[in-house]
Order: sequence, then C-alpha cells, then structure tokens
Amino acid sequence: MKFRTEIEVAPWQKPIDYTDKITCIGSCFATNIAERLRRHKFNVVASPTGILFNPASIAQAVEMMTDSYEGRCVVDRDMMIKLDGRYVNYDFHSAVSGATAEEAMQLMQRALVEGGHHLLGSDLVIITLGTAWCYVHRDSQRVVANCHKQPSALFERRLMSVAEVVEALQRAIERINGRVLFTVSPVRHMGEGMEDNSLSKAILRVAVNEVCAMYDSGVDYFPAYEIMLDDLRDYRFYEPDMVHPTGQAVDYITEKFFDAALSTTARSTMQRISKVVAAAEHRAFNPSGEGYKNFCRAQLKEIAALEYVDLSKEKEFFECMLGINE
Repeated sequence: MKFRTEIEVAPWQKPIDYTDKITCIGSCFATNIAERLRRHKFNVVASPTGILFNPASIAQAVEMMTDSYEGRCVVDRDMMIKLDGRYVNYDFHSAVSGATAEEAMQLMQRALVEGGHHLLGSDLVIITLGTAWCYVHRDSQRVVANCHKQPSALFERRLMSVAEVVEALQRAIERINGRVLFTVSPVRHMGEGMEDNSLSKAILRVAVNEVCAMYDSGVDYFPAYEIMLDDLRDYRFYEPDMVHPTGQAVDYITEKFFDAALSTTARSTMQRISKVVAAAEHRAFNPSGEGYKNFCRAQLKEIAALEYVDLSKEKEFFECMLGINE
C-alpha cells in the first residue's frame, strides 16, 4: 500500500562531476542547495549579489556580473541608500553592504566581478525562481532586487506576465556559457497572500516550461517545487513559520538532485568525502590515544587520495590533532 506520491527524476544524460564548476543564483532555496553542494565539497558559488527573488532581478544580476567581469559595468550609485547606518543598493541584497558609500561600492563591484568570473566559467548554473511579483522603483522605473524595507509609496508592486518572465530568462541564458538548470522555489511567499503566491508560482512554472522548450539542450528544469508540494505534502516538512522547508526536506530534495545529476564516479567520491567530513566533525573519546592517532593518519591518507577535492580544512584539523598528540 502506497501512502505518498514519490517523484522520480530521470538521470541526466550528461551528469556532473567534481571537476565541474557550479553557480547557484536566485532565492534562499538556491542558497540552501549551494550549502549542501559545498558541504560535499563541490566547487560552488551561491548568489554573488545576494538572494534574488524575481526573474527580472536575476536576469539583471547575470548581466551586471558578466558585464563587470569584462569591464563594461559599474555599480549604480543612484540606487544606493543609507539604511540603519549602512549603505545598501536596490540592485543588491542587504547582505552586500558597507559602513560607507565607498566601501559599499567597492564590495558590490567586487561581488559583481568575482561573480562574473565564476559564472562565465561555470559548467552548471542553477537558477531558482522565487516569485513573479516584482517591485518597480517609481523614480527610476527599474525593478529592484530588494526594497530594503523602504516606504511602499516608493515602489509599484507588479505581477510579471509569462511573456516577461520568458524574456528575462532568455536574457540570462544568453549570458551563460554552461548548462542552465531552472528550479521554482518551494518556499511560499505568504506576504503576497495564498492566492497571489499560487498565481505567481504558476506563472513561473509555465514560463520555465516555455523556455526549456526553446532550447534543444543545455536548459533543463528540476522539480524541487513539485517534490515539496506533491511528494513531501505534510506540514511536518515545514519550519514553524509554515513557509520554509525544514532542513530534512531540503536534504531530501538535494538527494533527489544528486541521484539524477551526479555521475557514478561523483556519487562514489561524494560518499568518501562525506565520511572524511563526518570524521573531522567527530570528537574523539580519547584524542591522545594511539587508536585515534591511527585514525587521523588514515583520514590524511584518504584526503591525499582525493587530491582533486578541496579538503584543506579537514586536512588541517587532522594534522593539528596529530601535532598536539605527538
């Protein structure tokens, strides 16, 4: 007897490996996925300009990053404001800010250049769309990435059409050299209201479907949204705010991604890496004992065998433990 509808994701014909570079862009769910990839030591960068929710801002960020890396774009000072003693920019998340306007400009420009460098060199770019609702800054008539809690009178709230989302996603794709994987964030935007959130997600899903159909290869969709809503359709998989998926839910969705996207070699390597990472996090009962010293030596030997993966943190830990005890 079946009690749930499990979603099976077809294996990729061209799977990813540890030699691949990955960039995650978009909503907080993109950051969640990047954290899981990073824990397993993949070469991944998450949202260089901070969390982004709507397709227009994501496309603009991609354009700004690639243009900045090629020396054709600078941070727009006119979009800068002072917020609680720090300088932020409507084109960036508040995570990218500075104590002075000049410091903020430098940090933002660096984020764009470094983001462009990694983006253009990525073999896979994961773009997670959060909402089709956007906010237009009335004075500049530009869609903002973040309102920074400014008065609502400064913005016009607007729902992007399917055609507008398609156009924005195409703009992003044209700037990306590697494979593009779209996801729709399973995080519900309760501030929009249940009906507006549902409408927003539907627009995103239809638009992504249209975009994927335009390309013979290299542009795909991963059903993170459907896995959350149709496979894990139980409130125990949501945080107490009833909006964000629990860590367990994100782990489950990530496992589905790994099962479909990773090569056989990458899956085997990931298992070995997981054991090394877990070993470094483990606290020994008797750190000075000969048994633990041999354990540290065995881990260092395994790290040496995984030389193409960055396990420098774990290597430093085991070398330190041996140095203390020898």
